[in-house]
Amino acid sequence: MRAALARLARSLCRECGGRTVRAHNIHLTLVFLGNVPAGRRADLLALADTIAGPPFELTIDRHEYWRHNRIVWAGTARCPQPLRDLVAQLVRALRAMGFPCEEREYVPHITLLRDARRAPAAQITGVIPWRAADFVLLQSVRRDGAVVYEIVKRWPLMPVV
Repeated sequence: MRAALARLARSLCRECGGRTVRAHNIHLTLVFLGNVPAGRRADLLALADTIAGPPFELTIDRHEYWRHNRIVWAGTARCPQPLRDLVAQLVRALRAMGFPCEEREYVPHITLLRDARRAPAAQITGVIPWRAADFVLLQSVRRDGAVVYEIVKRWPLMPVV
């Protein structure tokens, strides 16, 4: 799946310009937290331990351009209910612990290009299946002048009983 998205990113970069997101950095954002003080990291880990949801599949079948930040992203025309539920659980728990969360409606997106000069002319031909079996807490680290996302912890998605 990451390899297919990386190929799509390279193809879109030829058309739109900008910088591709490296394959190892490709991820689906659930909730953007920004900079979290080191003292709150344990709170995040404990909070995520309480989140439960089933594995789910989504189909990456579209890409869009956000002109305001010059991002080309891939996503799905239909957000699966288990994904919506997972995000809603996370947002409720984060807000209850005083973490700021965006107010706008959740749009599942995978950033493919940054600093794109224009929107892609055509839509995706074909689809990319994605099976989500877990969710992770990522931290961004600057290494050799580039941002790398490192997994802090991984939580499995399991059917809720």
